[in-house]
Amino acid sequence: MKLKLKGLIAAVHTPMNDDFSVNYDVVSRQAEHLASNGVAGVFVGGTTGESLSLMTSERIKLFEVWGREAERHGLINVAHVGGDCLPDTQEMVRAAEANGAVAISAMASTFFKPNDEEVLCDWFSEMIKPAPNLPFYFYDIPSMTGVSVNTAAFMSIAEERLSGFAGIKFTNPDLDMLKRCMSHETVNIDILFGTDERLIEGLALGCVGGVGSTYNFAAPLYLRIIEAYNRGDFDAANADQARSVKMIKRMYKSGFGGACKAVVKFAGVDCGPVRPPITRLKRDAESALRYDLEAMGFFDWALK
Repeated sequence: MKLKLKGLIAAVHTPMNDDFSVNYDVVSRQAEHLASNGVAGVFVGGTTGESLSLMTSERIKLFEVWGREAERHGLINVAHVGGDCLPDTQEMVRAAEANGAVAISAMASTFFKPNDEEVLCDWFSEMIKPAPNLPFYFYDIPSMTGVSVNTAAFMSIAEERLSGFAGIKFTNPDLDMLKRCMSHETVNIDILFGTDERLIEGLALGCVGGVGSTYNFAAPLYLRIIEAYNRGDFDAANADQARSVKMIKRMYKSGFGGACKAVVKFAGVDCGPVRPPITRLKRDAESALRYDLEAMGFFDWALK
């Protein structure tokens, strides 16, 4: 089944209690907030969702809760099932399908790293056996996995070997590679752009859907970028994109993972702390982050 996902898909946070246990009760508030801000869907249990810091049982429970809430709020539901243990990933594939995910996605294994496109595709083909026809997106994020492949070459192999191959979540800085993927001679798939601060570049190359961390709290900003770009108002689109760059640059100064959870709380959805080994912002750092965001006008142009 081929998909074409459009608009903003939030890479959702996994809400935590202060003792670092998962707080599933917050998911309904997350879903309500995202739907009310024009987000089209959710990407559950990815990098922003701290997936590899969670137990398999926790990830499956998230699929269950998000399955209900996504349906209730009209959100597209994509489940990230990547990991390093085959039985665990297969169990998550079953759970994703059982709980109404429209698609699954997986990053490359991160410890025993596949060394080429064929090995990577073989790994995914084993992973998805419990639901071979459920739409599958390769989550290409070499900065986190340490796995760099020729993504365009992977497309050709996956088209032949993965019956559910639907697309790529392209969180890869190599825009020349993205061009090659978008203009592939034989394979036409859905490519979701995954770098928030470069969204305009993804739009210019033909991506119509994006998955991002900062869509959790700044969706109005990115919707304006898309709308301005589509009507040909590139000055307005670039001005808002520059705001995104400035916001994200400041967040990286504090540690991006911890800053993300702090900022989503500023936006009205308290998802608690990040789970170690990611570093939680201390109170003074969180206050300084809020002060700097206020000074750049974040609460006016990001939330409205």
